[in-house]
Amino acid sequence: MTGCYRSNMPEPWLHLWTDTAALLQRPTFIRLVFALALGALIGAERQWRQRAAGLRTNTLVCLGAAAFVDLGSQLAPGTTGVIAYVVSGVGFLGAGAIIKDGASIRGLNTAATLWCSAAVGACAGSGHLLEAVFVTVLLVGINLVLRPISRFIDRRSAIHDINVVYTLRVVCPAESEVQVRALLLRAIAERRLLLRHLRTADIGGGEEVSISAEVEAEHRDDALIDGVADALRGDETVRAVERAQGPAESE
Repeated sequence: MTGCYRSNMPEPWLHLWTDTAALLQRPTFIRLVFALALGALIGAERQWRQRAAGLRTNTLVCLGAAAFVDLGSQLAPGTTGVIAYVVSGVGFLGAGAIIKDGASIRGLNTAATLWCSAAVGACAGSGHLLEAVFVTVLLVGINLVLRPISRFIDRRSAIHDINVVYTLRVVCPAESEVQVRALLLRAIAERRLLLRHLRTADIGGGEEVSISAEVEAEHRDDALIDGVADALRGDETVRAVERAQGPAESE
C-alpha cells in the first residue's frame, strides 16, 4: 500500500503555544514583556505631558530595543554590536522629534527620553532586569522632579541678571504670516531687545496663525515693549496683539 505517511507526533515547536508554563519560563518572553511594561510606564508620563513621543512611541522603542538585543545575545553571545546599532538607530528617531520653530528649538527632552527608553529596553533585552527598573525610575523621576526645579532656576537666574522677559502674541491671517513675522522681527531689532524664542501655531482651523515672541530687556521698560505692540497694530492685517511679562510656558 502506497501513500503519504503522516506521523502522529506533534511538531517540536508546537509545545511553545500549547504549554503556557514553558512559554512563561522562556527568558525571551519575560524580557520582552518586562520591556513592554517599563516602556509603557515611561510613555504614560510623556503622554500625560502631551509630548510628541507619548505612550505608544516609548513603548515601541523600549520593546524594539529589547527584541534586538535579546536576538543579538542569542545569535552572538557575549557581543555588544547590536546595542551599538540600537543606540545609533534610536538617535535618528530622536532627531525626528526635534523641531526648530523660528529662533527656538523644541523636542530636545523628548528625544533624550526616547534615547533613555531604548537604554531601558537594551537592559531588559540583555537580561539585566533590575538595571532596567532602576533606569526607568531615574528617567521618570528626572522628567517629573527636575521639571519644576529647572523652572525655579530659570526664574531665579532672571532675577539675578535683572533682565526682564516679555511675551508678545500676534494674531493674523495665515497668508500674512511672513509679512507680520518680518514686521515683528524688525520692531524688536530697532529696540534694545533680545529675541529668545519665536514660534507659530495655527488657529481657527488653519485660517489664522498665532505668532508668539519671547523677548528679553535689560530692565523693566513697559514703554519699550508697548512700542513693539503699537508697531504691530499699525499693520492692517494684524487682528490682535497681546503682551505679558514673563516667559511663555514651554519645554
